[in-house]
Amino acid sequence: MSAIRRGAIVTRVVRGPMVLRQTVSPSTRFFSVTPRARLATLTDEEKEMLNQERPEDEVDVCIVGAGPAGLSAAIRLRQLAEKEGKELRVFVVEKGSEVGAHTLSGAVLEPRALHELIPDWKDKGAPLNTPATKDRMMFLTEKHAIPLPHPPQMNNKGNYIVSLSNFVKWLGEQAEEAGAEVYPGIAASEVLYNEDGSIAGIATNDVGIGRDGRPKDSFERGMAIKAKVTLFAEGCHGSLTKKVIRKFDLRKDSQHQTYGLGLKEVWELDPAKHEQGLVMHTIGWPMDMHTYGGSFMYHFENNLCAIGYVVGLDYQNPTLSPYKEFQRFKQHPHIRKYLEGGKIMSYGARALNEGGYQSIPKLVVPGGALIGATAGFMNLPKIKGTHTAMKSGMLAAEAAYDALAKAEESSGPVVLDSYEKTLKESWVNKELYQVRNIRPSFHSPLGLYGGVIYSGLDTMLLKGRVPWTFKHPKPDHASTKPLKDCKPIEYPKPDGVISFDLLENVSRTGTSHGENEPIHLRLQRGPKDQLETNYPVYGGPEQKFCPAGVYEYLDDEANPGKKRFQINASNCIHCKTCDIKDPSQNIDWTVPEGGGGPKYVLT
Repeated sequence: MSAIRRGAIVTRVVRGPMVLRQTVSPSTRFFSVTPRARLATLTDEEKEMLNQERPEDEVDVCIVGAGPAGLSAAIRLRQLAEKEGKELRVFVVEKGSEVGAHTLSGAVLEPRALHELIPDWKDKGAPLNTPATKDRMMFLTEKHAIPLPHPPQMNNKGNYIVSLSNFVKWLGEQAEEAGAEVYPGIAASEVLYNEDGSIAGIATNDVGIGRDGRPKDSFERGMAIKAKVTLFAEGCHGSLTKKVIRKFDLRKDSQHQTYGLGLKEVWELDPAKHEQGLVMHTIGWPMDMHTYGGSFMYHFENNLCAIGYVVGLDYQNPTLSPYKEFQRFKQHPHIRKYLEGGKIMSYGARALNEGGYQSIPKLVVPGGALIGATAGFMNLPKIKGTHTAMKSGMLAAEAAYDALAKAEESSGPVVLDSYEKTLKESWVNKELYQVRNIRPSFHSPLGLYGGVIYSGLDTMLLKGRVPWTFKHPKPDHASTKPLKDCKPIEYPKPDGVISFDLLENVSRTGTSHGENEPIHLRLQRGPKDQLETNYPVYGGPEQKFCPAGVYEYLDDEANPGKKRFQINASNCIHCKTCDIKDPSQNIDWTVPEGGGGPKYVLT
């Protein structure tokens, strides 16, 4: 057993079947979450502590999430207020321990929105140090790499290879310099509502509650942040956003969202093999023709290389492991040759939106709005969403500023009436509409080959100028087939040089959670769905799709011949895949205590 000390928290990497836990003692095991009242019988004094009135703070605009969209919104709001000499309190909460700690992307950044937001970004030291100079697109077979014509959507001239976590850190500094208040390590756990049903702000997580549900000596009630406008910028599949979408039925005029899981490593390459400015993508092997997926490899400064794989979460075979597909992909001769002699630096994974134009929900509700990846503005053929996320945040900021000015002369909730209108008139909408049929085209009987043919025709000739809009067939969780209908996938063992054991890579994420905090991965109906449906029908797919080894089906010592479902919550790297792909839709991803989760480096 090894221990990694981060501040007051010790993370112990426990070798065993799919387990990385923070423990008080080597025998401590984490079990699935149960409602607080069932875990402990609380005294009246404890109940009073847990339900005491929250301290409050009042702000003009509260932004949930310090990513590209949230920080762009904060900067734009402060720019507008400064220009007109007005007081405007902009308050940003971020669940990561620091700004950028939970940010993970490829990433090749298209600087269009950055030019608009901060025209002198070069003078201000933005960490865009590696221009993209070479584009390559390859079709992989098991042993060969076949060059493909490069789609115009994937032309990266004028773009930059970046660490998005570093870029977001810099953006956070710009927001603070502009006068926004940015608070990392604070998790927004609840949406607050006014009596008329409009959004009134958010509440932050209580801290200092033990796993048994009892308040500890360190207990502090979360704060109520009352805001005239709340902007949700949580990233893909936000825990508060999903509740707002359900409450206000924001998808009634759009399709469901569909997702991919992106896995990424950062390597330091042998200098002789490093091609600074190279942007390479692949499709084909190791995916079969009916499973959507592909890779990226970006060479940036200091001999660093970002390499990753994205698997569409609408895959059918429950034995597929996105993590193991990524590790197998790296063994391809055309990929391995770059990595040999190099050194892995970091690892991470995150769900991403793939639904595009037809999956964007209604964006505005009384008192609030959705911005960035939480709404789903990724341009999938470009494999980029940072520029569209930033622009959506800027447009929402402008709409919020105007709406707040009008609200001074009227009563009732603030509504960002102009946000959806200006977004539809912007280049964001034009981009997404033009490529709306690309992702769903891969669902034809020809699978990958049909998608490639249609995508080539659409991107090079039609450019989206067709009278039809394809639909996504079904939600990702409903795409999983029963185990009996699929051929089990066998994976090679990692070699420890190019491919790695899952737990070894999870230790590179910097993940930590409080030793005794409540489990934030909640089973809404208890473990029955997992034990009676997911395991016997699908073979326990949670063990395969989770890229951090959070879920296990273990022999139940108390009931010989039966299984129990275990959640190793302290492994969680906040990717949200479980909430999306669980066939029973029983797992509810909620925020842990603020500051918990990964602490990504160079991602």
